[in-house]
Amino acid sequence: MKRAFVCILGLFVSAVTFAQRQYPFQNPALDDEKRIDNVIAQLTIDEKINCLSTSFSIPRLGIRGSGNSEGLHGLSQGGPGFNNGPKTPTTQFPQAIGLAQTWDEALVKRVAAQQAYEARYIYQSPKYYRAGLVVWGPNADMGRDPRWGRTEECYGEDPFLTSRLVTAFVQGMQGDNPRYWMAASLMKHFLSNSNENGRTFTSSDYDETLFREYYSYPFYKGVTRGGSRAFMAAYNSYNGIPCAVNPVLKNITIREWGQNGIIATDGGAFKMLVTDHHYYKTLQEAAAGCIHAGINMFLDDYKEAVRGALRQHLLSENDLDSVIRGRFRVLIRLGLLDDHSPYSSIGVKDTIAPWTKADTKALVRKVTSESVVLLKNEQELLPLDKQRIRSIALIGPYADKVLQDWYGGEHSYQVSILQGLKNALGNQVKITFVKSNKIDSAVIAARNSDVAIVCIGNHPTGNAGWEQAPVASDGKEAVDRSALTLEQEDLAKVVFQSNPKTILLLTSSFPFAINWSQEHLPAILQVTHGSQEMGNGVADVLFGDVNPAGRLVHTWPKSIEDLPAMMDYDIRHGRTYMYSQKTPLYPFGFGLSYTTFSYSNLRLSKQSVGNNDRLTVSLDITNTGKRDGDEVVQIYVKGSDGVRRLKGFKRVNMTSGKTKTVSIELNGEDLMRWSSESGQFILPKENPEIEAGASSADIRLRGFIQIE
Repeated sequence: MKRAFVCILGLFVSAVTFAQRQYPFQNPALDDEKRIDNVIAQLTIDEKINCLSTSFSIPRLGIRGSGNSEGLHGLSQGGPGFNNGPKTPTTQFPQAIGLAQTWDEALVKRVAAQQAYEARYIYQSPKYYRAGLVVWGPNADMGRDPRWGRTEECYGEDPFLTSRLVTAFVQGMQGDNPRYWMAASLMKHFLSNSNENGRTFTSSDYDETLFREYYSYPFYKGVTRGGSRAFMAAYNSYNGIPCAVNPVLKNITIREWGQNGIIATDGGAFKMLVTDHHYYKTLQEAAAGCIHAGINMFLDDYKEAVRGALRQHLLSENDLDSVIRGRFRVLIRLGLLDDHSPYSSIGVKDTIAPWTKADTKALVRKVTSESVVLLKNEQELLPLDKQRIRSIALIGPYADKVLQDWYGGEHSYQVSILQGLKNALGNQVKITFVKSNKIDSAVIAARNSDVAIVCIGNHPTGNAGWEQAPVASDGKEAVDRSALTLEQEDLAKVVFQSNPKTILLLTSSFPFAINWSQEHLPAILQVTHGSQEMGNGVADVLFGDVNPAGRLVHTWPKSIEDLPAMMDYDIRHGRTYMYSQKTPLYPFGFGLSYTTFSYSNLRLSKQSVGNNDRLTVSLDITNTGKRDGDEVVQIYVKGSDGVRRLKGFKRVNMTSGKTKTVSIELNGEDLMRWSSESGQFILPKENPEIEAGASSADIRLRGFIQIE
């Protein structure tokens, strides 16, 4: 088997070497579009049809295709219905929602760059020579409702924060080289795919203002600011037209934004145009509709339908030529049509697998600890003092394992919370671990320990098969949550009865209505699933080696009754921190620290701002506590409509007792609002209020600017 693979690889390399001597499209000095003209002119009709697949190669022309990999929070060659051959262990970070909770653009960029490097390594290393350089991530969908089953994949409910993190991820994935990409970032799922139940036939309906300012905004910035040239169309319809054939693909993303690369269907979405949406009567019509709309990558068995559409004159060969150009634009940026890419030596000259390196493991540990959110800390129970504590009861079903979701990859190793505590404490502290309260084991362990840590939350796959989630508050792809209350919270109640020093360690992919815990327990920490360094990252926070500064990226409601109907996509009807009139359990942007901060002296670099202007908001922050720590400064703009919108943020490291001037730049483009009258983004003629604080509910300083 190995010998056969080497022979095939050798033949492919020989074909590449021969092809390099004869085709103009392999000349990087030639204009890109002329290179594409040349390569398309060489193709047969069957090869053109094959160029619409997820991964294509043309050995006779020396072209090896890019292939695809999942990459939301760690490279994966798998996923539901996604089979790319043998899986390779890779570096696994916290779930995307956890990455967002760092509020750290530079760190998210590093995470994406690590994944891109590993994609190159696996793609080019003779040991592996598989997977793909088109990486499916980030998820740029808006998390408008915490019941959405794929909440863990997104960056939260705010369009500005999401757009900045999406942009950082895309830039990290594609790299800083002006000509070539390390990997191509394919954003998911355009557009407004934030309900799982019925997603293959339901429609997400709202007006153009919400389209521009909310649902499409992260995609828009991912293309225009981040440089992504790939995204996946969603299963659902938008205003009655399935996303895979919706006119916005061409009219807006291509013609307005300049998206000229890959536009993919989702898995099975092509056939669902007939079977679920009933938008077309035949697959031939559906294939023609997709290609006319701009689709150039099918995640379906599409070839016979395309051939049938050609025979029926629903498509022409010129139509194929037009759409597959985008596929070759991506190959050019990946350096797969020439040998001038600065990334071509990855996996060839460097023989040490990147996921085994010490600095890689340190990066994951840092990301994990930065993602942890401190939700409550009465009487400074946390951090725990390693020198004074003698025994810990660690209780709960998720304390001894690291769970992965549908799109997580293979761990090369994993550190559970139990192992993380052992690593931090050694033999100095007795750790008693029990999974549940069977035969009063949790009660006994808690009673006989100095401190009890209850580790509960959701199971990221529901611990069940496709479209199954037996626990109502669990959710995942294809299953929305039907409850926000946490059934396992009862375990915390019985433990607390036995030991008042009970810490809730919530391992969760979603917001939960943990009202009892917030009222009664002295300390609550939240961390997401998936990280190979989960245990070490959590232990760093528990014992004060890291001062927590994670911040929530969703409003956590007190009750499911506080949410509008699931299929109401008009967020102005009471969704998100911008429009909800309900008092939340925890507000958007919330998170505590082991130290305290004071704000003063807000000032603006100018008193008015125009379309192309930049405005610097500066303020002084003092760490008034006894510990060094990070603060996340959040800048909101409150317009004449009374709605507060995040427009700037910065994570800042602060030394105890010191004052630092923090400056955050706002630009006119980010302050623009959509005008339905003019059909464009404009600066509204108003005097908005600038607010600086630590969350959407904790505004400490205010100032005013005038918009010219």
